[in-house]
Amino acid sequence: MGKKKGKAIIVGGSIAGLSCAHSLTLAGWDVLVLEKSSEPPVGSPTGAGLGLDPQARQIIKSWLPTPHLLDEITLPLTIDQNQTTDSEKKETKILTRDEDFDFRAAYWSDIHSLLYKALTQTMFLWGHKFLSFTMSQDESIVKVKSLVIETQETVEIEGDLLVAADGCLSSIRKTFLPDFKLRYSGYCAWRGVFDFSGNENSETVTGIKKVYPDLGKCLYFDLGEQTHTVFYELFNKKLNWIWYVNQPEPDLKSNSVTLKVSQEMINKMHQEAETIWIPELARLMRETKDPFLNVIYDCDPLERIFWGNIVLVGDAAHPTTPHGLRSTNMSILDAEVLGKCLEKCGPDNLSLGLKEYQRIRLPVVSEQVLYARRLGRIKQGLDHDGIGGGGLEQRTMPFFSCAPLV
Repeated sequence: MGKKKGKAIIVGGSIAGLSCAHSLTLAGWDVLVLEKSSEPPVGSPTGAGLGLDPQARQIIKSWLPTPHLLDEITLPLTIDQNQTTDSEKKETKILTRDEDFDFRAAYWSDIHSLLYKALTQTMFLWGHKFLSFTMSQDESIVKVKSLVIETQETVEIEGDLLVAADGCLSSIRKTFLPDFKLRYSGYCAWRGVFDFSGNENSETVTGIKKVYPDLGKCLYFDLGEQTHTVFYELFNKKLNWIWYVNQPEPDLKSNSVTLKVSQEMINKMHQEAETIWIPELARLMRETKDPFLNVIYDCDPLERIFWGNIVLVGDAAHPTTPHGLRSTNMSILDAEVLGKCLEKCGPDNLSLGLKEYQRIRLPVVSEQVLYARRLGRIKQGLDHDGIGGGGLEQRTMPFFSCAPLV
């Protein structure tokens, strides 16, 4: 007789959820992924750019039948450069330059698509909105209720483990931490992806390449007065930019950290860009279609990330600001460590496996979230300790290239 297989229900079909689906499948578990979106966001402009560190890339490749595909859809980021912008003279000056920065730039939907296509499609229940769960008294069984959006019927699914990959506004986390609140960072981020395919020789693109000569291999940070931008190239002739703007906390109307923006808000952003940034960057922002606005939150590190047979991963476990390019990388490492711990302990010793996962990941993510917070505050001019030196570089992040696995 074969060993008993555990059944894991993963709530959330984003990169964190897909990563867990890979690692738990490899660990010998049956996996079911519930996602409220009606279909995978293949080829859609969902999300924006992200940077993958060496550990995360190695892990992703171990999940793929054709590992080389990851390198084919990403671009190298070998340089991490911080520069100041003189808003009056419209000039930039280099502050720090790290030429051994071994990251790769990726488009969110390209990575999602790569991970999704490498999984068995039958493990996905699209258009299933998570409603609630109950745990058996001995914490051995979890029952999950979800709403089938198309038919409006409620279905109940039973498993041995519930993985909460439902993002920074996690409703599963709220069950255990009802008083938990996210911490507003003090700023929001305008984000945009400029597609220049077919327009490689336009004035906008030639202008931007002249002032950002290492585009295609460099992660650029422009620091202004109490503000900063991030700028880098993505695969398939796309330019990704983020602009962090200090402002009072907006009123979030929906269960999303992305704000609905009006044309008036976009016009105001364009006008402000022209007063702060060099003309080439301001022009690129003006010509980017459909820029969007994220409200930036994180939270103080949690004291625990599992209860019984319920475990948090990704942004549900450690909401973080984007500084230090942590969010996706942490999610991938969470998934890998969770899979390895559960494989080592087996479904009959689930509690032991979850304890091990928490023991390995909690100290790492706690330090990284707090460091990302400080890095953001320094670059936004909200904390002056660290300006002008190594305090601006990504590699000063704790566990930068060597987070423990198992």
